[in-house]
This record gives sequence, C-alpha cells and structure tokens, in this order.
Amino acid sequence: MPYSPIDVHASAAQRQLIQALADLKTEFGLPEGFSPEVMAEVQQMLDDHPLPDLDLTDLPFLTLDPPGSRDLDQAMFLQRVDPVAGGHSYLVHYAIADLPSFVLPGGALDAETRRRGQTIYTPDGRVPLHPAELGEGAASLSAGQIRPAFVWQIKLDAEAEMLSMEVRPARIRSVARLSYQQAQEMLADDGHAARTTADDGLTAADATSAPPRVCLETLCLLKEIGLARIALEHQRGGASLNAPEQEVEHDGHQYRLVFRPGLPIEDWNAQISLLTGMAAAKLMLAGRVGILRTMPEPDSDAVDRYRRQSVALGKPWPADMPYGDYLRSLDHTDPKQVALMHAATSLFRGAGYTPFDGALPEQRVQAAVAAPYAHTTAPLRRLVDRFVLSICSALCAGDEVPQWARDALPGLPALMMASDQLANRVNRAAVDTVEAALLSTHIGQEFDAVVLAGPRSNGNGNGTPRSTIQIKEPAVSAYCEGVLEPGSNVRVRLMQADMATRVVLFQQV
Repeated sequence: MPYSPIDVHASAAQRQLIQALADLKTEFGLPEGFSPEVMAEVQQMLDDHPLPDLDLTDLPFLTLDPPGSRDLDQAMFLQRVDPVAGGHSYLVHYAIADLPSFVLPGGALDAETRRRGQTIYTPDGRVPLHPAELGEGAASLSAGQIRPAFVWQIKLDAEAEMLSMEVRPARIRSVARLSYQQAQEMLADDGHAARTTADDGLTAADATSAPPRVCLETLCLLKEIGLARIALEHQRGGASLNAPEQEVEHDGHQYRLVFRPGLPIEDWNAQISLLTGMAAAKLMLAGRVGILRTMPEPDSDAVDRYRRQSVALGKPWPADMPYGDYLRSLDHTDPKQVALMHAATSLFRGAGYTPFDGALPEQRVQAAVAAPYAHTTAPLRRLVDRFVLSICSALCAGDEVPQWARDALPGLPALMMASDQLANRVNRAAVDTVEAALLSTHIGQEFDAVVLAGPRSNGNGNGTPRSTIQIKEPAVSAYCEGVLEPGSNVRVRLMQADMATRVVLFQQV
C-alpha cells in the first residue's frame, strides 16, 4: 500500500509531529548558542590570529560538500607526478581546517567543545561544535578566502599505495566550492561548468570561480585514485561503508523519512579521507603517541541478524561472499537495498577511541578499514580531530607534541563516546518519531514481515516477550509481541504507532 509524505498542516495529529521533532532539543538537553565568555574569547582569537608562514595559495584546492554546507573542513588538490616503476605516481594535497590555532588550550571555548564533543544534527537544523564565526567563518575553507590549514601531502604509487606522507601548517585558498552533485555532473559533462540550482545555497563565486578545467583535472584524478583505493580496500578485506543517510526531510509543507543514496564521487571522496586517517595513524604509531579509531570484527549474532534482514528486503547475502563485497554490490537506486546499506551499520558496532603515549596499544585496527586509522579530517565538527592534527603536525616537524594534547588523550574516549551516544539517540528519536507518524493512520492493518531477532522481554514489567521484525513497505524494523523464530516469514498486524512515546508495536496474525 502507498505511504504518502506527511502533510503537517492536514490534521492535529500531524501538527503534533512538528512539535515532537522540535522538542528533541529540549528532551535531550542540547545547548543553545554559546556563552558571552566563549564569544569574547573567540573574538580575541580572531583579532590576534596569524597565518602560517608556508604559502600554498598557488595550489588550486577545491572543496566537495553537500549543498548549502558552510563548515568546510577539507579541500583537495590532486596531481599526477614523476614516473615510478610500473607507470606513474600521484600526489594528494589534502588541506584540513586549522581549528587548533583558533582554540586557546584550557580556555572557555576548549571547555565548551569538550562538553559538546561534536556537531549534533536535528531535523530542523544542527547544534554546532563551534560558533558560526569559526565553524562557518574564519576556520572554514571557503572559496576565494585565504585560510590557515594543515596540509597533508601524501605520495601514492601507480596502484595508489601510500609511499610517503607529511603534514604542515600552511595558508591556502580554495578556488571552488562544489556540491557532490555539481562535481558528478562536471565529470559526466567532461568539464562543462557545474550547473547550479536555486536550492544549492551557493554563490556564483563559490561554485565556478575557478576555470572548470582546473577543477576537472582534480575530479578526474579523484575518480582514478578513489577506484584504486577501493580495490586496495578489497584486497585488505575492508568494508568501509559510505552509508546512505536516513534523514527526516521537510520541504516547508511535509515531513518524510528518506534514504539519500550516495553518489559515486562521495565514495571516491571518502577514500581520500580514509587515506588521510590511515596516514595519521601510521604517523602517530611511529611516534608512539596519539589516539586511534578502533573497531573489532562484527560478531556472529550481528552477522546472522543482518543476513535475515537481507532476506527480508529481497537481496540475500550469499554465504560465501565477504561482507565488504556484499555491501558494495548493493544498488544505490533501489530503496530496499538502500535500506540494507543503512541497516549494515549494525555490523559496525564496538567502535571506540584508543589513546596511547609510550607503549603501543594492543588494539590498533579499525575492522571496516582493515588497517590502523584515526579521525583527523573533520575538526570543525568533531572534537578528537583537533588533537590528532596537532599531534601529527608536531611529529612530522620533529617537534615536541604539545603538552595540552598529551594531557587530553586519556579523557578523549569518554568525551567522544558520550557525544556519539547522544548524536545517535537524537537521530534515532527523530527517525522513530517519523516512523510512528507514518504508520499512525494504519493501525489494525496487516503486513508481511521477516523475523530478525528475538524473543526478549519488553522491559515493561509484565514479562511479555517480543521479537524484532522487518516489514518491507515502509522499510521499518519494529517489535512484534510473542516468541517468533528468527528468519521466519510472518504476517503481522499493527497494534500501536504512538508519536509521543515513539513506540511501534505489531502482533502476529
């Protein structure tokens, strides 16, 4: 049966959805704005801020981000360079916003960012890690502006294996700000200027201030390097997931729950970020100080559950296919397979941060990357990256690692875990609220479903067991009363879909 978007003006129940989503900030205690003390300190740092001595403004960096983004963490310039055995080599110039130079260690902003941990996204906006004057202003790698950055220069061989790397503070100037869609169109159009639309949120200078040919050269190499890095990931047994985003979308009149499929260029772009994170991990391990992003292999229960979910959504995972290969086989244009890509995050559990100073940690590998890895490319939106950048820059220069960064290492895992959990709870609450709203007018109707897991106690004190099921349309997983056999096909009836409690409950027919 069709499930239409929710017209929020159509009924009192649907207007309730607007309020329920707006109330998430209050429910989860999300901060609003920044204190006068923080803003005064930020202004002082802006007034006194010097630029790095190294001038790389002659390199034509460009940024790739979702439409309307203003907190631009990364800019890239890619080159094919001197021949090596087997063909040629590549040089990746990857500029990361120099956020550390704007934050006074031990100051008011430092303390506030430790409380926040990361930018939290909500259906009606976001709660930023840094004030807009920094995150969208002086520290953002905006097109046409000279900005301080940590510039990674990573040399790759013909197969895109890392040969060498270094990172240095430098001043840069991005020549173009492109959305993923614009960049993909430039490649498809063989260099014609990227098309802009009214909702891009871009100015003409942002989008096309550089000659298209300059941008196209980097974009062509991004595809070339990205595909080569994906092949290397396959060889390592990795399965980094460029998961489609499950979003609560509002167009001014309606809310809907949508999966936003990724474009190929997003996957290639992600490989440059992963490459840089691997370079940072390698540098810190060699220097015996830093913090890694680590994750164990998926456990058997998670794998079994996901296999059942793949059957439920019509794309069974072959028993002899590695999970990385299976994820890459999914079709971004098929809504059910997009839902499977989103559900695959259940395989990537147990991720954490592993600090070290002196002795190297036993756990060093991020299982999805299949290599040591560190978060370092998003300092405007994630706290830990600020410390990784400062440590890597010092190690590369042969300088002492700043004591403020070393002192912070033991406490960073707890800060990041708390902010990750909060971000996940906010996102889950938004999705659950909209799922309940979507289903609220279908109480009593029947659906075909597959049992994913169960049974378990429902925790309400009456001991009634419940199992987890997956229905196909809409692609929602929810609880169903009773003891059901995992992997079995069942017919269920919707008994409850409550926006206020975010509870969706089925009963076996």
